[in-house]
Amino acid sequence: MQQPQAQTMASAAGITSGQIQKNRILGSNSKPFAGIVLKKPQQVGALPLHVRGSIASSPRKLFSPKAAAPKSGDGIRIAVLGASGYTGAEIVRFLASHPQFHTKVMTADRKAGEQFGSVFPHLRTLDLPRLVAIKDADFSDVDAVFCSLPHGTTQEIIKSLPRHLKIVDLSAVCSAHTIFTSLIWVRSRLLLRNYCLQDFRLRDINEYAEWYGHSHRAPELQEEAVYGLTELQRDDIRNARLVANPGCYPTSIQLPLVPLVKAKLIKLTNIIIDAKSGVSGAGRGAKEANLYTEIAEGIHAYGITSHRHVPEIEQGLTDAAESKVTISFTPHLMCMTRGMQSTIYVELASGVTPRDLYEHLKSTYEDEEFVKLLHGSSTPHTSHVKGSNYCFMNVYEDRIPGRAIIISVIDNLVKGASGQALQNLNLMMGLPENMGLQYPPLFP
Repeated sequence: MQQPQAQTMASAAGITSGQIQKNRILGSNSKPFAGIVLKKPQQVGALPLHVRGSIASSPRKLFSPKAAAPKSGDGIRIAVLGASGYTGAEIVRFLASHPQFHTKVMTADRKAGEQFGSVFPHLRTLDLPRLVAIKDADFSDVDAVFCSLPHGTTQEIIKSLPRHLKIVDLSAVCSAHTIFTSLIWVRSRLLLRNYCLQDFRLRDINEYAEWYGHSHRAPELQEEAVYGLTELQRDDIRNARLVANPGCYPTSIQLPLVPLVKAKLIKLTNIIIDAKSGVSGAGRGAKEANLYTEIAEGIHAYGITSHRHVPEIEQGLTDAAESKVTISFTPHLMCMTRGMQSTIYVELASGVTPRDLYEHLKSTYEDEEFVKLLHGSSTPHTSHVKGSNYCFMNVYEDRIPGRAIIISVIDNLVKGASGQALQNLNLMMGLPENMGLQYPPLFP
């Protein structure tokens, strides 16, 4: 498919910000840090650009000049592997209103032959191809693939795909609670069964084998895979053929922590993360542990000291610090459908204040559309990002001197999975990275 060089977007206006108050933001005498004054809608060509309560990305970040965009009206043909799961359905939902991506192939082995609307009735009005088994999928008329398979066969499947395809792998965003109920001991470490793998996120195949108890099945692909935390790996993603989409917990944790670690504003020791996820992270499969009576009216921790996202988070923080970082991370399952909150406790570097953390995150993300620092003492709520690609965060001064608390929230199925995957493929195909993602959160 021929793709001429896409035109450069018009520059967006700058962002104004309020005065920063010099008071604490926690406690009875707290006064807020200044937040960010949002841009007014800007005119780009003949179309108004609406920010919708977020920070508009700069054209340099929204548009990828290194990959050619398709001709107007051509469209990019998409295959969705594992379309019958929650993340697959979210991708299909976003693709339905994407002006350039068109769904041509959808696979679901157990639902092969069925109409997608019978699997997900809320999407029955969409004109979509029938579901097929992966072995029957025809990739000859496909340009790019979203892989959202729940099983550890992802590496072998991706290895078998034609080399011309651009691939975003968001497999292994499976079963938060299944992890809790399906643990085994390997090499004196509590590990996951091989159907809950993060297939291409860990660069070190030896570390992969250590955590998962078997060797990597496509090491040659691991060498070319690019980690896809969009706001922090944008330049690498633009030129990638295979992107490993981050996990939900790592997304909510690394977005606030990586900039602070890079800037040496926090100590690398004693990073404590208390994270909570909705039940949709457990996938759609029928499991006794996920029955309403098993999870309702309660909360429980799982994967204590052994969750599969630990090495992924530590890999990102270690890269940022250029030295080994070890974290204390405990996830919890909440009785809610969507949403994820990570509450992060950090020790400040010498001479650093919580206000310095806020200011640095503000300067890092002020040109980003999907990452937003809240104003003053406002608390991020999972219900305020539901159904959207946003990450809301804020910084608070702890009552313990020399410490700060960071709260970060996302929708685990969108920014934690399908939304970020679409953001990445937009970049890979030379399109504005917010294309097809300009949905405000759904509330109530």
